[in-house]
Amino acid sequence: MTNGVQMLLDEKTLVPKYITDYLINRHVSGDWGGVGAEDSAMNDAAVKNGDRLLSSYTISGEKVWVITEADRSSTTMLLPSEY
Repeated sequence: MTNGVQMLLDEKTLVPKYITDYLINRHVSGDWGGVGAEDSAMNDAAVKNGDRLLSSYTISGEKVWVITEADRSSTTMLLPSEY
């Protein structure tokens, strides 16, 4: 997770570890959150063909992205402004 997400969690939530685990679990289970229909379809295809995955969730009114790289080497939780 980036510093921006860490600061958001520290300021806005009481249990940041629970929330990050929850969002990562949603992401890995194919619940892409608030991405649009086109991004959702791209994610579904990416699971099969090995492209990048992008999920979008909201924490205390702030959008948070979870991105898994195409080679599956890393997953990052970040604010859109940090992309």
